[in-house]
Amino acid sequence: MAETAVQGAKANAGFKTLVRFLPMLWPKGEFELKARVVAAVVLVLAGKAATLVMPFAYKAVIDRMSGPGVAFGVVAMLVAAYAVARFAGVLADNLRNALFEKVGQNAARRLAGEVFRHIHDLSLRFHLERRTGSLTKIVERGTKSIDMMLYFILFNIAPTAIELIAICVIFFVKFGAGLVAATLAMVAIYITFTRKVTDWRAQIQRDMNDVDNKAIGRAVDSLLNYETVKYFGAEEREAKRYDEAIGAFAKAAVRNETSLAWLNIGQSLITNLMMAGAMIFTVWGWSRGKFTPGDVVLVNSLLMQLFRPLDMLGWVYRSIRQGLIDMEAMFGLLDTPAEVVDKPHAPALSVTRGNVRFEGVHFGYDPEREILKGVDLDIPAGTSLAVVGPSGAGKSTLARLLYRFYDPTEGRILIDGQPIAEVDQRSLRAAIGIVPQDTVLFNDTIGYNIAYGRSEAATADVEGAAKGAAIDDFVKALPQGYESMVGERGLKLSGGEKQRVAIARTLLKNPPILILDEATSALDSRTEQAIQETLERIARNRTTIIIAHRLSTVVGADRIAVLENGKVAELGTHEELLQKGGLYADLWYRQAAERVLEEAAEAAE
Repeated sequence: MAETAVQGAKANAGFKTLVRFLPMLWPKGEFELKARVVAAVVLVLAGKAATLVMPFAYKAVIDRMSGPGVAFGVVAMLVAAYAVARFAGVLADNLRNALFEKVGQNAARRLAGEVFRHIHDLSLRFHLERRTGSLTKIVERGTKSIDMMLYFILFNIAPTAIELIAICVIFFVKFGAGLVAATLAMVAIYITFTRKVTDWRAQIQRDMNDVDNKAIGRAVDSLLNYETVKYFGAEEREAKRYDEAIGAFAKAAVRNETSLAWLNIGQSLITNLMMAGAMIFTVWGWSRGKFTPGDVVLVNSLLMQLFRPLDMLGWVYRSIRQGLIDMEAMFGLLDTPAEVVDKPHAPALSVTRGNVRFEGVHFGYDPEREILKGVDLDIPAGTSLAVVGPSGAGKSTLARLLYRFYDPTEGRILIDGQPIAEVDQRSLRAAIGIVPQDTVLFNDTIGYNIAYGRSEAATADVEGAAKGAAIDDFVKALPQGYESMVGERGLKLSGGEKQRVAIARTLLKNPPILILDEATSALDSRTEQAIQETLERIARNRTTIIIAHRLSTVVGADRIAVLENGKVAELGTHEELLQKGGLYADLWYRQAAERVLEEAAEAAE
């Protein structure tokens, strides 16, 4: 009972996916595409008419040849008519494909674009929990299935039904209701068998897709962490993990191929029994003088033509089932609700000064573990606030909330008195620039990565930003200058060079509010000092939030907030906090002692 309910739910889900997909056959506002669909349907009908003429021409050839005193010219004309009908069918099919291709590709492009935009609209939480390789595979499979589904529904299922009806009419007129009943019965058995077995195979295919996704996700994850693998000498470990994933896929693929073999054997048995029975019936009629030799050929030819799409119907049904599975996964992505959404008709953020306020902000990535427990901060326009504290205190979380990657569970954040939850997200992010701790660059040119800060920027603006970030001399010294490729995630550049590209990108954006999120923590002392000077220069006259672990980098901040246990434990200038002798002073003296030990170790070397 429960199993039947599950199967019903799956069938209903497939039907809903199909209903959601079918309107793509008739794209709204696209006259040319609609005209192509109509023309393709006309060609389908013309092609079917031509293929139904062929068996009659073939029958006439056989009957004339078996009769007395028939002129060669008459038979030759009938053979020519058979050849013309055969060519007309092929011509109609290929013209139909050429006309319809644009419709399928357009539908695939529109849906893929919609999914791609939606994926970018989903929250950071969603992307942190999903593997990139699996995500791209879902989109790739779903996109590829669109054109295939359109083609099969319009040019295989519907034409096959038309051909079956036409053949049944011909059989009824020439051979009686018995052959029609037998034909319909065998077709019904064939379709039922195909559907049952294919439904059974659907779960096998789902399992195969799951292990394929895991294998691809594991490979992508390992390659993205190439350096980490090398650091720990884990090449063999990663190879074994990948081999396990591939082994699971191989087992699933074997099960899938075995089930396909049984399906093909069953289909072939049904169709050959049907062919044998119909032809024996016709031969029996010929032996009684009711039918001619040409009638045997006619039945054979009509059934052969019916078997061809019926044989394909099994493959088509399997492909449609697989396509529905793939599209169901992609529509599932499309239906995933965005965690952070704009209110209807949300206005654009208007930044006149750049004052930032956190009022009673509570937040936790997990509802059972709160990170921020009522943070209150006020950052006047044009001033800098450094946020320091132990790891896990919620420093970087403040930046993510300000960017509205997440919404606070309680409290609110305001910019110039405007709650950021009530303004358009794009306008909010346009007003904020960030130099992150880990700068990840696109696998493109240095010029492209800098210009990402403002896509319409002129070459002179890009070069000016590079100069402001003190990276222009380095870029000009490269053989290809700004056209030099940075490699995947920017791995061809050093840490300091990547940070300067990030600074240049932010300079080009020219935001009124700036976030420096551990921007120098991964750099050596000399590079840190050079970049720190650049950061201090670009922070002037901007509202700046500096998230830092090294307290030596925030001494010059207008105010310093110390986070502890999700709350602001201390707030003041560097001198005020040292005089207070609290948590900040303790961190300062501890780091100072560590710096002395580091300098002594360097001197000893």
